[in-house]
Amino acid sequence: MKITSFVFVCLVVLSVIGVCRGGGLRKEFYQKTCPQAEEIVRNITWNHVPSNPNLPAKLLRMHFHDCFLRGCDGSILINSTANSTAEKDAIPNLTLAGFDVIEEIKSEIEKACPGIVSCADILALAARDSVSFQFKKPLWPVLTGRRDGIVSLASEVSDNIPSPFANFSTLLQNFKNKGLNVHDLVVLSGGHTIGRGHCNLFSNRLYNFTGKGDQDPTLNSTYSEFLKTKCQSIADSTTTVELDPDSSLTFDNDYFVILKQNKGLLQSDAALLTNKIASKIAGELLRSNVFFREFSQSMKRMGAIQVLTGTQGEIRNKCSVINS
Repeated sequence: MKITSFVFVCLVVLSVIGVCRGGGLRKEFYQKTCPQAEEIVRNITWNHVPSNPNLPAKLLRMHFHDCFLRGCDGSILINSTANSTAEKDAIPNLTLAGFDVIEEIKSEIEKACPGIVSCADILALAARDSVSFQFKKPLWPVLTGRRDGIVSLASEVSDNIPSPFANFSTLLQNFKNKGLNVHDLVVLSGGHTIGRGHCNLFSNRLYNFTGKGDQDPTLNSTYSEFLKTKCQSIADSTTTVELDPDSSLTFDNDYFVILKQNKGLLQSDAALLTNKIASKIAGELLRSNVFFREFSQSMKRMGAIQVLTGTQGEIRNKCSVINS
């Protein structure tokens, strides 16, 4: 989708449900108030990736989960309290990781520019910078100016975060609810070119797909036999498998290559091939230059979902705690 058409879509959607509110974001928002902010984020993030090569997948997933619930407001970073269970403690978010890196970045930025840079912006920048580490240049633009949300509820997670068990229509509705379209759905699914998936998120495809002890017939048979050597129980919630076989630490378009071979690990991956338009888009993304270009644009759109700007929300002093 071109930027011009995106602006039009946002205007229409905004007038109806107020989903697209990225207008308050801009390039180098902190240029005058905290000029070293983006450099601090990049340096700390890049310092961590060599010793934690799964960090890019972790931060990219965290950013995605943040944006799909209440928008990109850093609410995924908030800790639960005695009176409220926060997003990060909802079942779909229990395997999220990388919070310590975000807190380290926030701590350093607070030393340089107290009360200026939001945790929401830090997460958006760190996700981009971690994935970009292997290229030593930014893969997509991150406009800044987000403010931090003050609400984080575990009870809202399941209705907003796309499920790994979801079919195509459910996935598309999840994305439409956020002002995104089928193109964004397919392109952003390409983020699964890095990272790992827990066995319990896909083992039903191996052992009990329809509740009759059967296997998902759409799953590549050779691949399924390999997966069975890794995941020997449908209840295994600790073992992990690469989302992109043999390439889970390299950000590339290989996800679409394996997807077309019916080796998409999750049911939500395989679902992309059940829709003619989505499958066609996946085919176009087999060209590396097309994938990188489109991923950049879709990430920019995702990063603008329901953002808080101006005087909305707050600038948290610590990412895990709402200001008192």
